[in-house]
Amino acid sequence: MVHAILTSVVGLLSVAVVVLTALSAAHTLVVPRGTAVLLTRWVMAAVRAVFDVRLRSARTFRERDRILVLFAPVTLLALPGAWLALMLVGFAGLYWSLGVRPWQNAFLDSGSSLFTLGFHAPEGVLTGTVQFVEASLGLGLLALVVSYLPTLYGSYSRREVLVTALEAEAGSPPSAVRLLERLLQAANGIGLIDEYWHDWTRWFNEIEETHSSNPLLVFFRSPSPQRHWVTAAGAVLDAAALVTSTFAAPDIQPSHARLCLRAGSLALQRIGDYFHMPAGPVPASPSLVAVSRAEFDAACDRLSAAGARLRADRDGCWLEFARCRAGYEAALLRFASLTTAPSAPWSADRPIPFHRLPITGRHAEPWL
Repeated sequence: MVHAILTSVVGLLSVAVVVLTALSAAHTLVVPRGTAVLLTRWVMAAVRAVFDVRLRSARTFRERDRILVLFAPVTLLALPGAWLALMLVGFAGLYWSLGVRPWQNAFLDSGSSLFTLGFHAPEGVLTGTVQFVEASLGLGLLALVVSYLPTLYGSYSRREVLVTALEAEAGSPPSAVRLLERLLQAANGIGLIDEYWHDWTRWFNEIEETHSSNPLLVFFRSPSPQRHWVTAAGAVLDAAALVTSTFAAPDIQPSHARLCLRAGSLALQRIGDYFHMPAGPVPASPSLVAVSRAEFDAACDRLSAAGARLRADRDGCWLEFARCRAGYEAALLRFASLTTAPSAPWSADRPIPFHRLPITGRHAEPWL
């Protein structure tokens, strides 16, 4: 009686492990949205814990960057390894519950079927049917992983095109003020500023789709240590906020910059939803944003010297800039800390601490 109960319990647990593992792989590789999967979070957290141990000895940013550049690829390799290991254990338990003895034979049956080696023949029709199912899942999982990699790296490459171009336009690290200065100094600079936001609006729309569907992309770093998608987003959004709040019409059509600002704010917030990032309330006072009034005034002075026509009401400009910045600041600064972005003006030089992966369910406390 006890043996029958034990066999049933092992069988049910094994089926649960197999089903949950298959669902985890499907949600991560197939479902076109950033679904919070507990197993995926556990793997990411475990890999990050190993990297955190190594980071303790890193003294400079370049050393940390050399370590963290491997985090996303190692996690990407660890996920299929974890899925295959759980499938192996789950089906081994299922074979044992079906009467395959001893447990070593059940384990070898599972490995022979999962990796389609075929060195263990089934002991019956039912066991053989389970082996067919396991072999199908093993092949299907490997096929999904192989097809997933080009999609992931294609999204990464498209993201990096504008991030790389921004270095020539905004410097390294990128600065919103330097970006606007160079656009103003270029031939027909005002026209360039009006047209500039269209490409970045599309860029924000694309990363919202790709990075919320494949959250691991958040941790892929640029080829150059001084380039980073978070600091690039921060520089462009700050530049758009400056144009929207300070540039005088009719030279500038702020609607173009405002559209980019809206797209960027929504993109950061929706990517941040996967990591339980609170958007944060709009500050009751402009002094509560991370950029100070003195920094804003210095930026306006530089833009004026570069030839920009600014609105006369500096106090009103400051209030409008703070309101624009409040829409994306919380997510931007948290992403800068989460990804250990290189220091850049107004973004990664003042990040909000954000140290650990959330490994619990969707309704867990924010990762703070």
